[in-house]
Amino acid sequence: VNTDTETAVVNVTYSTKEEAKIAVEKLTGQTFEDYSFKVSYILDMDAAPPLPVTRNRRGGRTSREQDSQPGTSAGSLGPRQKQPDFPLRMLVPTQFVGAIIGKEGLTIKNITKQTQSKVDIHRKENAGAAEKPITIHSTPEGCSAACLMIMDIMQKEADDTKVTEDIPLKILAHNSLVGRLIGKEGRNLKKIEEETETKITISSLQDLTIYNPERTIIVKGSIEDCCRAEVEIMRKLREAYENDIAAINQQTNLIPGLSLSALGIFSTGLSVLPPAAGPRGVPPVPPTGYNPFLVSTNHSMELQHICMFHPQECQTPEQEVVYLFIPTQAVGAIIGKKGQHIKQLARFAGASIKIAPAESPDATQRMVIITGPPEAQFKAQGRIFGKLKEENFFSAKEEVKLETHIKVPSSAAGRVIGKGGKTVNELQNLTSAEVIVPRDQTPDENDEVFVKISGHFFASQTAQRKIREIIQQVKQQEQKHQQGAPMTHRSK
Repeated sequence: VNTDTETAVVNVTYSTKEEAKIAVEKLTGQTFEDYSFKVSYILDMDAAPPLPVTRNRRGGRTSREQDSQPGTSAGSLGPRQKQPDFPLRMLVPTQFVGAIIGKEGLTIKNITKQTQSKVDIHRKENAGAAEKPITIHSTPEGCSAACLMIMDIMQKEADDTKVTEDIPLKILAHNSLVGRLIGKEGRNLKKIEEETETKITISSLQDLTIYNPERTIIVKGSIEDCCRAEVEIMRKLREAYENDIAAINQQTNLIPGLSLSALGIFSTGLSVLPPAAGPRGVPPVPPTGYNPFLVSTNHSMELQHICMFHPQECQTPEQEVVYLFIPTQAVGAIIGKKGQHIKQLARFAGASIKIAPAESPDATQRMVIITGPPEAQFKAQGRIFGKLKEENFFSAKEEVKLETHIKVPSSAAGRVIGKGGKTVNELQNLTSAEVIVPRDQTPDENDEVFVKISGHFFASQTAQRKIREIIQQVKQQEQKHQQGAPMTHRSK
């Protein structure tokens, strides 16, 4: 691995636990250039808890049964497991790290014990950097308690070493969550500032890279006020994160066989390019602390299962055409040098991607025509949304929202709208996308009309899936009707 630094992180995934175990055993004790390898497991805090189906070999209850037993310790863990772990990530000045760890690690042990949390100080990250990240895994209350203790320790150390300047609280957050923390026109942040009497600033988008998708939230004020602000900031970030997780789960249910880990999208908006596109072919390193999209959701077994019983559902997935509108000035970024990016994107997604000519010389938007099955649509559109965020076509404070058009048979348009607009309103509430079926459209040569969808990536995807479901239902009803018509005729 060639990197500009002395160290590199390489992620290796084994298909079975046994293979990983063999690798650990064989690597431990191996020597290389006078260094001896010491290999151990890291507990993956972002991994989904194992599915509760394995039965205890000694004939005990299954873990699902244990969870539901009142009074057992597993019962109290139930909600903890359901709620995705969302750590607090802090950035602290390197000179205070020793005080936080304490002599023989006693101070850090005391913090973890008192706050019931797991605290990781990433000392070896960014050698020579003025600040080091700390990750705290606990309940929201545990994270806040640990945060207060760490702030107190730093203040005491600053007083002892005659450091005069105030120590701000610095919270790290994944870029894709920050827009929702800031809120429309900065309202959420202003509210937190007013309620906690603090001053909050957020690091620039320019500091982001594909390797570091985190922004720094800097809170200035007294320690107590900073920690009150931390509670509110983390509440907003957790809410955004849980909404993303819910959206992911919805997507995997909507598209059977879709493995999100294959998509390489880490967040709503920020996507990483396929490994080949990393500098010198280095696969991008996922950020610590926020990996919702690496939850392995492999539905292939489920898909085989369906195929065994419902062969009709296993035909080649239907090709769909989506018209996605991007800012005119973003066309170059999507096409890439000598068309490399768009070719790579089409290969990665398994879709045909074409950019339509500009409708007029001063058109502010260009249409991207994407053709492919549902999974290809998800991948291609996800990458385009992500690319526009990466290339700063949208400001730090706004989420990438694009307009997409899909064609529906004119016979299904009424069903999409629903009686008195009921269905379209429900769609908008469910997906938080704007869905418009323009009235008085003349159907095209295929007797189809446009539906316009506006929203961020997941909102748009969910709306597209729901509308396709309605079309499918209308088609099935029409087929039944056609098959049924001659039958009734004969019975007369």
